[in-house]
Amino acid sequence: MAAPGEYFSVGSQVSCRTCQEQRLQGEVVAFDYPSKMLALKCPSSSGKPNHADILLVNLQYVSEVEIINDRTETPPPLASLNVSKLANKARTEKEEKMSQAYAISAGVSLEGQQLFQTIHKTIKDCKWQEKNIVVMEDVVIAPPYQVENCKGKEGSALSHVRKIVEKHFRDVESQKVMQGSQAQQTQKDATLSS
Repeated sequence: MAAPGEYFSVGSQVSCRTCQEQRLQGEVVAFDYPSKMLALKCPSSSGKPNHADILLVNLQYVSEVEIINDRTETPPPLASLNVSKLANKARTEKEEKMSQAYAISAGVSLEGQQLFQTIHKTIKDCKWQEKNIVVMEDVVIAPPYQVENCKGKEGSALSHVRKIVEKHFRDVESQKVMQGSQAQQTQKDATLSS
């Protein structure tokens, strides 16, 4: 049998003190002996029920480890992963990052990039065609990406995209106004305190 600290059973409760005197306590979810990495499941820092934080602890930087409750029975089987769902999510995220990289390399303005992201949140069928945003293959938004730059066959798709563009710029403008008033208030506060 291994000495305490050399092996941890999944499901055991452990407490350890880091080299920075931080106390960590949780349930062992994984342990890798060669790298001395310990994964602990701890209560959620967000306070949300049914959530947990997973901490990776490098035991080379731990000064003390205490096994509070050693689990000796076989842990329950791991939950199965939906590999195809994970692969689809990874592919989608990669496509989004590639789209952002394309926009930057094509010299698209920051306003255009932000508008693209806003539209993409609502309508996934959105892509770049040089510096133009193409939505659902029906609507093309050319620089400078204003409502009047939305072109396509008159109908519900064009109308919907125009509303999204209009709301996006209205939100951006109200955000600028809010930031401006906050800056003025900060300046007033600084003047009054001096």
